[in-house]
Amino acid sequence: MTLDELRVALAPLIPANAVFDGWTDEALAMAASDLGVPAPRARLAFPGGAPDMIDAWFDSIDRATARAFPLEKIEGMKIRQRIHDLVIYRLETINPHKEALRRALAILGQPQNLVLGARLAWRAADRIWRIAGDRSTDFNHYTKRTMLSGVYGSTTLVYLDDDSDNIANTRAFLDRRIGDVMKIEKLKANWRGSRERVPSISRFLGRLRYPVA
Repeated sequence: MTLDELRVALAPLIPANAVFDGWTDEALAMAASDLGVPAPRARLAFPGGAPDMIDAWFDSIDRATARAFPLEKIEGMKIRQRIHDLVIYRLETINPHKEALRRALAILGQPQNLVLGARLAWRAADRIWRIAGDRSTDFNHYTKRTMLSGVYGSTTLVYLDDDSDNIANTRAFLDRRIGDVMKIEKLKANWRGSRERVPSISRFLGRLRYPVA
């Protein structure tokens, strides 16, 4: 395998060891041994150390989510259900390695990794929206991803402390947050509609100066 291929292959294997050893060379070496790859070569695939490993793990979750939600599966869902199911699927994928996520977020919370953490949060929101079918390129592209980053981030914090069956508390919290976002979107739509119905002063003055024949 090339180093890029090795990175992809190792990414989903590291968290099982990071639960016990943290995001360390030891955890990486254990994952590499599962593939029969020498530890020094595995380290070449993650030159940035722990942040690189975490980045690759999150990327592997994105890939798994995309495979689990092909177009034919989601096209019959309402957008609210799409976002809910995509977020929950990600958390269910993470669930066997919950402690690894806790340790990963602690690393991303360090000052030198804050930019990376923000980039990964944005990337997750962007990919969730793309899988959900969003193809917007205007201002909505950014507002949707900004709001989803906040929803996903707050839901993840609830999830980390959730001991309920089938993460029921997390599901309920996510439903409420998505409901809040949908209300905001409705208000925005109503506001845009009301603006369109407001007479344009410039258009009115223009017609006074240049009356329509």
